[in-house]
Amino acid sequence: MTSGQSLAFESMMPGYGVEYMEQQLDFKGLFGNSNPVILEIGFGMGASLVEQAARHPEINFVGVEVHRPGAGSLLYNMQEREISNIRIIIHDAIEVLEHMIADNSLNKVQLFFPDPWHKTRHRKRRIVKPDFIQQIQKKLISHGVFHMATDWDDYARHMLKHMRAESGWINLSESDDYVARPEDRPITKFERRGERLGHGVWDLMYEIDR
Repeated sequence: MTSGQSLAFESMMPGYGVEYMEQQLDFKGLFGNSNPVILEIGFGMGASLVEQAARHPEINFVGVEVHRPGAGSLLYNMQEREISNIRIIIHDAIEVLEHMIADNSLNKVQLFFPDPWHKTRHRKRRIVKPDFIQQIQKKLISHGVFHMATDWDDYARHMLKHMRAESGWINLSESDDYVARPEDRPITKFERRGERLGHGVWDLMYEIDR
């Protein structure tokens, strides 16, 4: 971490961090209100998440990440911009989903630019697979949304294939594949750099069919 990130981590984590525990979160108690809740899995350095939270103070955000410098960066930016509608969990997302998130409690789940594990022998490590998709489905409320984005075309096809194989979802793409980037997903520096290099980005959005 930079010194600023480290200081923000030390001062802000007690108020905005949530310890991992095998106990379901009470979002109303955690945020002090009954606003809709969006869960972001793997927020990286937090640029997109902090921008969303700044734009939408009427929504509560929970960010899950294992990278502590990323949490430090997010907390530093929260402090700079006086943002209070984010809570952070530094732990494995699969365990967080299983033990800390109640069924039918999330309005949206976001998975932006997950590790593509592009080598063939590593693809089994990709997070988007049947058991993960089914877990997300249980956690979303009726008509809740699962939003994914990747800059790897192979991973985009992988996501699409696995989502099509699961029942109970409606693809929000009119062509039954990818959607244009929604305005509520901010473009990060990482994404802009990729665009300059000619990289594509694919967004997938699915709604619970119940």
